[in-house]
Amino acid sequence: MSSLADLINLDLSDSTDQIIAEYIWIGGSGLDMRSKARTLPGPVKDPSELPKWNYDGSSTGQAPGDDSEVIIYPQAIFKDPFRRGNNILVMCDAYTPAGEPIPTNKRHAAAKIFSDPSVVAEETWYGIEQEYTLLQKDIKWPVGWPVGGFPGPQGPYYCGVGADKAFGRAIVDSHYKACLYAGIDVSGTNGEVMPGQWEFQVGPTVGIAAADQVWVARYILQRITELAGVVLSLDPKPIPGDWNGAGAHTNYSTKSMREDGGYEVIKKAIEKLGLRHKEHIAAYGEGNERRLTGKHETADINTFLWGVANRGASIRVGRDTEKAGKGYFEDRRPASNMDPYTVTSMIAESTILWKP
Repeated sequence: MSSLADLINLDLSDSTDQIIAEYIWIGGSGLDMRSKARTLPGPVKDPSELPKWNYDGSSTGQAPGDDSEVIIYPQAIFKDPFRRGNNILVMCDAYTPAGEPIPTNKRHAAAKIFSDPSVVAEETWYGIEQEYTLLQKDIKWPVGWPVGGFPGPQGPYYCGVGADKAFGRAIVDSHYKACLYAGIDVSGTNGEVMPGQWEFQVGPTVGIAAADQVWVARYILQRITELAGVVLSLDPKPIPGDWNGAGAHTNYSTKSMREDGGYEVIKKAIEKLGLRHKEHIAAYGEGNERRLTGKHETADINTFLWGVANRGASIRVGRDTEKAGKGYFEDRRPASNMDPYTVTSMIAESTILWKP
């Protein structure tokens, strides 16, 4: 008699060429993720080979009940770490039946920016540091924290080791390996300053692919926490008080920045970002004002400043970049719940296309 685990891990390739494609899209809040599966006749290598599909937008807050159909267009394919074999995860964006992007489809506008010849020529690289907090399911309190109480002060938890310092490592490592299996450019992971908070990094990845990968990495993490009975929070300040918030620091470089003389290009780009500080802050995530207070390794939300090796700045330039005279910089303003399509494309637009 087969067990549930046996059936979940059943290898379909022994009996059929058919595969399962899990179509993923972003829901009505702009942050929630939805997915559903369909059977395809055989393996698929490119999104262009996949059919469009539809869903009930009235049940996701994205369409009225009397005209509820939303169409999803496949945009990126990843190996499925849950079903494995030739099965795939498919990142999609959403449109009306007439072919217009719906309001929560931020990928469409981003794709226009990333396809601009000036942006293409600069080969934009992104490295995104996605911080998140793991919560106990029934009480929405960080894992490892005593119910109704607090752990010891921050200090021993960042990159910490031990049962009294690192809470949720099995989830973190499972996610790390699942993302690598899927084909996501995960470059690392670490425990964060607040206990129960972790980070993974995606990149360096070129252009819009960086945002696709962050979204799918979030999806995989949601699925793993679902299995573990833990709640994933991307709230930028999940616990008020003297506890670090959660961000999505975005490292960025262009071809011109990576070449000799690139440091001057970096400084000009940072100057342009400063001139559009308010516009960027408005697009960098909900509730970010609770995180960007000027404390806990942040700059105040109303202040723009940059510096070398300064983790209290809006923009940080690394010592290696300063020494080499070329490289990249880190935008430390994005919140953990930011839309990576919006943030990556906006940085490219401001530094390459926008003319002050």
